[in-house]
Amino acid sequence: MAEPSVEWREVVQPDEAERHRRQAERFAELQARKSEEYGTGRALHRRQVAALRATLTVPADLPEYARQGLFRVPDKYDAWVRLSSGGFHRAPDHVPDIRGFAIKVLGVSGAAALGGEALTQDFALINHDRFSSATSTEFAEVVAAGSQPRGRMLWTLLRTPALITPARTLTAALRAPFSGFATQDFFSAAPIAFGPYAVRVRLVAASDRVNPHARDDWAADVYDRLIDTPLGYDLQVQFFTDDRHTPIEDASVPWDAPFATVGRLTVGRQKPDDAFGQEVEGASFDPWNALVQHRPLGEVMRARKVAYLASQQQRGAV
Repeated sequence: MAEPSVEWREVVQPDEAERHRRQAERFAELQARKSEEYGTGRALHRRQVAALRATLTVPADLPEYARQGLFRVPDKYDAWVRLSSGGFHRAPDHVPDIRGFAIKVLGVSGAAALGGEALTQDFALINHDRFSSATSTEFAEVVAAGSQPRGRMLWTLLRTPALITPARTLTAALRAPFSGFATQDFFSAAPIAFGPYAVRVRLVAASDRVNPHARDDWAADVYDRLIDTPLGYDLQVQFFTDDRHTPIEDASVPWDAPFATVGRLTVGRQKPDDAFGQEVEGASFDPWNALVQHRPLGEVMRARKVAYLASQQQRGAV
């Protein structure tokens, strides 16, 4: 492919800081309420499905424009993987939900997106290539409505017509078939920097061999596969081309651009490890845990910076 465009830009609204602060407070309140029911945990992606050890390999044959940040030189990094269900409840596996595949790449070095020295490079991925809402405002309102009893939730949506479309989009996403963490693609659904470029990230399914009983126990499906062989996922990026095909500020639009493979995530053969699982559960998986060359971009990502910090502080995450 031709060298991608560097003509992207972020558009920060003057009221963003205050809106993001209020949203973070609402999520913290929701998290506190759910902690009374389930114990200490995240506001969203509360239920950890599995914790896995992995390695990320950066190949030697990347084109010059793809050699940025973490992918600047060929290398191999240890990584942690947290598989999760996205809701604020601890629902059984068969209940429809957004599924999360979070990666924490260890041993990185360089300036951090939040200042100081980067310790890790995190990727927070979901099983959809876009968010249900264009902005964090709509998303926060829909999530807050969804946390209410069904009758109150419907009344909230009826009183706020602007939320009906994102609520329907989220409902459709929840109902979309999910075959398992080994057989599904996962996406950042919002952009990050890639040196001077902007990209969205995709993790390509490790297998096309679908287990029809996986929905009974997502973790068992993964660990049963790891008895025999490692799971290998291609890590890919889509580069920004223009505002129409690859918008920076609208997270509800899937990007229309080719994918390029920049790494290989390998989950080695392993069994469940309770102590490691507790360590992963206590850690933070935050797209703002990043090298400055891979800082998150767009309004949704800027809102996540504030909301994730509030969540981590409340639950004492490392």
